[in-house]
Amino acid sequence: MADSRVETISRLAQWRIENFGPCSYKKSDPFKVGLWNWHLSVEKNRYMYIRLFPEPSRLSKEQPPLARFVLRVSNTGSGRRPYISPIHERLLRTCEDFVWPVDSTFVGRFIIDVEFLDLKICSVNGGEASSIWPIDGTMHSISTQSTLRCLSRMLDESIHADVTIHTAGGTLRAHKAILSASSPVFQSMFHHNLMEKEYSMIHIEDMSINSCTALLSYLYGTIKQEDFWEHRLALLGAANKYDIADLKDACEESLMEDINSSNVLKRLEEAWLYQLNKLKKGCLMYLFEFGKIYDIREEINDFVRRADRELMMEMFQEVLTVWKPV
Repeated sequence: MADSRVETISRLAQWRIENFGPCSYKKSDPFKVGLWNWHLSVEKNRYMYIRLFPEPSRLSKEQPPLARFVLRVSNTGSGRRPYISPIHERLLRTCEDFVWPVDSTFVGRFIIDVEFLDLKICSVNGGEASSIWPIDGTMHSISTQSTLRCLSRMLDESIHADVTIHTAGGTLRAHKAILSASSPVFQSMFHHNLMEKEYSMIHIEDMSINSCTALLSYLYGTIKQEDFWEHRLALLGAANKYDIADLKDACEESLMEDINSSNVLKRLEEAWLYQLNKLKKGCLMYLFEFGKIYDIREEINDFVRRADRELMMEMFQEVLTVWKPV
């Protein structure tokens, strides 16, 4: 039934209930966020009780999720006023591990949102829970580790380095061959009779030394996941400037993973600036199809005044596409 389906994007799940009586019970279809399939259920008696729980499986039994999340309940329509839960952090195994009593009247048509702020894996044998965002672990197969160690030494110890990079906060040493193989822009610099070829010097003064270090670590295949996440906006700019397609794609995928109300407008501007169609579509879906534009009314007014005109036209078209009279 459509009434049981839950739509998801990034870390947000949304359940639109079309018909709910004063004494009713509904359970959603399973939906996937992170590693687990989830269910929402709602029961109405004196209060309305909302439950969130993982679908019973070997995974949820052996590695139950420690979830940090917020729930919102709101009436459908533009004038809705959401009923928002506190931030919960619970180890969830069964439908009895989390119950939220809502002391408010919601009947007929309404929406339940659950936004996951973090998901951690808990081991039944104990030990510290580890977040799945980002997944901490090796990024490369065992067969490439020896080569990567050599590349790491070449970068860290400047072994036979033949080019100097000037950043906003200092200089770095690198290798023309690695840069040329990674970027057609760098390759062109060293191929033609330009300053970069003559003086073996590149100026990247629109990046900090830490962000440029992260860029080099990516090109040499040794970047750590936490460094990628910390510098991904600067890396996106560099990927666009130096035509590093795989890095640009990786940044877009990463920015899709944690869209929320506080960053969606900034993400939309970045998607427009760097022509990231997937990220742009995700932001527009988050704002309009999932109705989150009502949560940022003050921010949207400032955004409208300074946004690109063509972007505003696309947003208006999205409104016409998803808007349905109640």
